[in-house]
Amino acid sequence: MNFFRGVMGGQAAGPQPSGAETIQKLCDRVASSTLLEDRRDAVRALKSLSKKYRMEVGTQAMEHLINILQTDRSDSEILGYALDTLYNLICNDEEEEQDAVTSIPASGKHKNVSMPDEAMQKQSDDLGAQFTEQFIQDPEHITLILSLLEEFDFHVRWPGVKLLTALLKNQGVQVQGIILVSPMGVSRLMDLLADSREVIRNDGLLLLQQLTKSNAAIQKIVAFESAFERLLDIITEEGSSDGGIVVEDCLLLLLNLLKNNSSNQNFFKEGSYIQRMKPWFEVGDDNSGWSAQKVTNLHLMLQLVRVMVSPVNSPGASASCQKSMYQCGLLQQLCTILMATGVPADILTETINTVSEVIRGSQVNQDYFASVNAPSNPPRPAIVVLLMSMVNERQPFVLRCAVLYCFQCFLYKNQKGQGEIVATLLPSTIDANSISAGQLLCGGLFSADSLSNWCASVALAHALQDNLTQKEQLLRVQLATSLGKPPVSLLQQCTNILSQGSKVQTRVGLLMLLCTWINNCPIAVTHFLHNQENVPFLTAQISENLGEDERLVQGLCALLLGICIFYNDNSLENYTKEKLKQLIEKRIGKENFVEKLGFITKHELYSRAAQKPQPVFPSPEQMLFDHEFTKLVKELEGVITKAVHKSSEDEKKEEEVKKTLEQHDNIVTQYKELIREQDAQIQELKEQVATMTAQSEQMQTTVTQQLSQIQQHKDQYNILKLKLGKDNQSNSQADSQVNGLQTEELTQLREEVEELRQQHTLLQTQLGDKDALINTLQSETAEGSAAASDNTELLKELEALRSQVQSQSVEIDQMKTERQELLRKAEAVSSEAVSSSDGSLDAAKMAEVESRLAAQTSETERLKEESKSLLESRAELEQQLATATSTVAILQTEKAKLQTEVQESKKEQDDLLMLLADQDQKISGLKQRLKALGETVDDEDDLDTRDQTDEDEEDEDEDED
Repeated sequence: MNFFRGVMGGQAAGPQPSGAETIQKLCDRVASSTLLEDRRDAVRALKSLSKKYRMEVGTQAMEHLINILQTDRSDSEILGYALDTLYNLICNDEEEEQDAVTSIPASGKHKNVSMPDEAMQKQSDDLGAQFTEQFIQDPEHITLILSLLEEFDFHVRWPGVKLLTALLKNQGVQVQGIILVSPMGVSRLMDLLADSREVIRNDGLLLLQQLTKSNAAIQKIVAFESAFERLLDIITEEGSSDGGIVVEDCLLLLLNLLKNNSSNQNFFKEGSYIQRMKPWFEVGDDNSGWSAQKVTNLHLMLQLVRVMVSPVNSPGASASCQKSMYQCGLLQQLCTILMATGVPADILTETINTVSEVIRGSQVNQDYFASVNAPSNPPRPAIVVLLMSMVNERQPFVLRCAVLYCFQCFLYKNQKGQGEIVATLLPSTIDANSISAGQLLCGGLFSADSLSNWCASVALAHALQDNLTQKEQLLRVQLATSLGKPPVSLLQQCTNILSQGSKVQTRVGLLMLLCTWINNCPIAVTHFLHNQENVPFLTAQISENLGEDERLVQGLCALLLGICIFYNDNSLENYTKEKLKQLIEKRIGKENFVEKLGFITKHELYSRAAQKPQPVFPSPEQMLFDHEFTKLVKELEGVITKAVHKSSEDEKKEEEVKKTLEQHDNIVTQYKELIREQDAQIQELKEQVATMTAQSEQMQTTVTQQLSQIQQHKDQYNILKLKLGKDNQSNSQADSQVNGLQTEELTQLREEVEELRQQHTLLQTQLGDKDALINTLQSETAEGSAAASDNTELLKELEALRSQVQSQSVEIDQMKTERQELLRKAEAVSSEAVSSSDGSLDAAKMAEVESRLAAQTSETERLKEESKSLLESRAELEQQLATATSTVAILQTEKAKLQTEVQESKKEQDDLLMLLADQDQKISGLKQRLKALGETVDDEDDLDTRDQTDEDEEDEDEDED
């Protein structure tokens, strides 16, 4: 009390002030004192009194404390005291309130009171909510706290984190809205995860948990602030599943960010964070002695995997995550835990549920799960081991539900797996030395345990879901009931057990199996009706007035009988659709039948089972409905009601309408096929035209190459001509020089003539190839006559080719002239060479040159003739292309006419159907009105007969007259 005396300035003697008076004095000191030390001491005193005198401090000092936060930013110590005081006022945690004992000084209005814990906690919650409401009335107060979190000082940052967490717990939605609109508000809070002080980092995790609850916008911002990367790093640093409470907080925050948030789930998958989850589930051989914290951590990790592949997610997102989990080995790791020994029961159950959703609807994952074997001797498939647990009544109820869910997910959209399960029941595949899935299901189906009956019935129903082939295959299954008696079918045995009056749960399971079995399977309906006792049993069950417990059984019996009507192919004379309807009308009554059928959807457990695929029930007695069966009931209830109320005349009319529509559909289908054929032909012709275009381009390329070669020949001839001119000028020199030069020039001339001959040979070969290409183009043009759209381009290309060939002919003529000149010059050279001493040898060489030049001349003449023939063939090709153009135009005209006729005939048929339907409606409406007025209405056949009789009577009267 010395401190209080110093504050009040009084003497030691006299009455002591009350708590409220002391708080008032301290508030005045905080507000009026100019010295920072005095204000700091006063705030410290308020902090020490804030737990015992929570109400008084909150009502009197709240504004002063907020003012301290705004004005004394430079002193971290006073800021820490103010934040701690506000936290004590707003926090409602029991551990924070345990010091606030109700023993208060008796000199004031407070007396020693003993309150029950619940009442004290309620009063504390009310105070916390009241002070929180007062604090957040001004949004700037939240912004002030966020700005204080930027202070690195521990005594400021840590109390600020705790205060903001308490505010979020009391008024989460309002505080979330303020932080969301605050500039960089969420980013400042994310910086807490990078704090090197573990206390602040851990409390920052708790703050972010409260911040991200049920707010998708904040969840997205936190995720894109690298939250996943930081949280996974913390989990790894803390030891993953072997870590402490910090790992649990990180996992809870991850669940908040990912649950029901498709954007964050996609970001998590695209960031390759699924692969980082695999090391979490690595377990050793010795799994005994798990700590409670490890069990909690692993349980949350499994929940995190389930969030990514939950059935409530979009199918595309779940399928993508399932694929990633298989590729990175996460599914394999989960299956290892599934088959490991010593794993705690609740972890094993959650692992089964997790594996179920990872394989649900994914063919690759389902195939892998089918290949997993348990580490037993001999090895058994994991499915068989799980089914053994499901039909064992000594196993925990939640474990049996998890196994059933796993089996359902394995068969979901998995026709291959359904076939494998049903095959284990067929006589040709039964192995007496091993236990199969089919044997376990049959054993559970006929067990004395009603829960085993229900689970086996539902599991077998999922093996038949939307699979007509397996429904027919299961009709072949025969069971040996006892020695000396013939075997009975599985279908008959199910109905026998149903008629024996077993427990409600057993009968509900069998009825669900039978409804799924015969649904959309006329052969199974015929087998069911073939037993003369089934229909009387169903009608007796439906018509009786039983108690509340039996109403569900009556509704399921009505559903089973309705399916027999709706999918009846009238192959049994005694149980056709019409006779079954008459039986219902006589024995039960249509209205009573529909009312009993409605008992299914009105049952309280029906809506619970329809919510999600996983079978979750508080007790075994409430395990009555399957999720997939609720979909079947919703689909069939309406159509069965219509089928029961529908008359035979209506059915005949519907059949006639169906036949008419089928005929029209057949006609339309024929026209569609014809149009498809024509389109295919047009496509083929287009491809042929494209081929011809490519060949034409090749020809053009060849011609271009030939032009370049001709240019080379011209250049060579020019060089040769220049050389011959120089030789003539050098004849005036000395004889010895002349003879030497003539010898060298003749050698060069022979070489050049040889090169010229080779080049002409090459040109001849190329012209022959071009001629072959033109012939090929001509034949393909005759085949592809329908390509009218490209004929114009081909004609242009052929015209260009013609002009090129003509230019080549001119060039060849020029070359011929030049060769003649060269020949004359060579003769002159040879005459001069005769006078030399080696005249006889030069004359022989010149004769050889002349012969070669003559050969070149003849080759040139032949090339000219080939060019002429090429021109003639191109003219013929042009004429054929013109014929093809006209043929294409005719075909297009015929096709347009045919399409117009198809459309007109379709319109006429539609108009005729509409007129007939309108006329029938009008006639039926007039008949009903006449019947309502009391008039007698005859059918059309009677009217025709009466008209004929009247005409005969009129003829007789005319004859008598």
